Amino acid sequence: MSLTVIEYENLRKANEKFFAEYKQSFSATLNSGWFILGNGVKKFEEDFARFNTNKYCIGVANGLDALILCLRALKFQRGSEIIVPSNTYIATILSILQNDLKPILVEPDIHTYNIDPLKIEEAITSKTKALMVVHLYGKSCTMDPIVALAKKHHLVLIEDCAQSHGAKYKGKMTGTFGYGAFSFYPTKNLGCLGDGGAVTTDDEEFAKKIRMFRNYGSEKKYYNEVVGYNSRLDEVQAGFLSVKLRHLDEITTHKRKLASLYHNGLKDDFIKPQVQPDFYDVFHIYNVRHPKRDALKEYLLKNDIKTDIHYPVPPHKQHAMNGVLDKKEFPISSEIHSTTLSLPISFCHSESDVHRVIEVMNKF
Repeated sequence: MSLTVIEYENLRKANEKFFAEYKQSFSATLNSGWFILGNGVKKFEEDFARFNTNKYCIGVANGLDALILCLRALKFQRGSEIIVPSNTYIATILSILQNDLKPILVEPDIHTYNIDPLKIEEAITSKTKALMVVHLYGKSCTMDPIVALAKKHHLVLIEDCAQSHGAKYKGKMTGTFGYGAFSFYPTKNLGCLGDGGAVTTDDEEFAKKIRMFRNYGSEKKYYNEVVGYNSRLDEVQAGFLSVKLRHLDEITTHKRKLASLYHNGLKDDFIKPQVQPDFYDVFHIYNVRHPKRDALKEYLLKNDIKTDIHYPVPPHKQHAMNGVLDKKEFPISSEIHSTTLSLPISFCHSESDVHRVIEVMNKF
């Protein structure tokens, strides 16, 4: 008798516990007759700002838009350079290109997978205007030296928090060191049932600009102050996110428990995520690295365990980046992308699921 397949992710099962609350939220939105920028969005914005210890949260259509609008509101001169990690998801780089700015790729730390603070300064030029850091896999970047560099060189600090809802560095939330950009894509720890995103800030004037940019450049209906966009978190998704936010600590605790099982149970043949006392990791992704990654992935699949790769192709080797990025090699990024494997660690997975993954992997 074959064992049940352990899926990498099952969004129905991951959200099943919240179905009754989702239905109640949707019914309230439906009956209100107000579906864009109403009380539901306002409530979620207030709740998420409070959760993340920010003064302001502005809901937008998705995480990419959150980054695009941050850069647009900052009004950098065309061609200005923005430093970004070389192993990030392509969306981070797209946000820079969509603003006619130049991404300058900096290698990550091979142990944390986040941008290496020791490599940033050598990439700074007179054209550098911002550092766009990415808290990858649910682990905060090492923020003390990054904040110090930003101050030293008078650079704006932007945080891509698409995978780091609730993650902390020395007790301080990601998205509070600079301008925060969040994604609420369904697979995230705080994921809605469609697309969604938000910008977080303590800067009232910046918050005002983002609100205008997301809504056609308008602060008052039919009066347009700037050339804006249509990028709004809708009422239905905001309602779902308010439900999920109430359970986010439970989701995070569950994922941290599963991560602990992996960390303690997997053999040292696998390079596991680094655990450090100054970091509160939320494990959006639990990745291991192995020189025979592809064989490991196939082996697990044959044993009814599905995995994923975040990400198989580094940005500088994407076809879309031909002629766009400087022709350079990024060996650390390439090493990560060729050896990383993401293991099942969803809210839908049980401890017994993870024990089975560990048992099978340790026989590889």
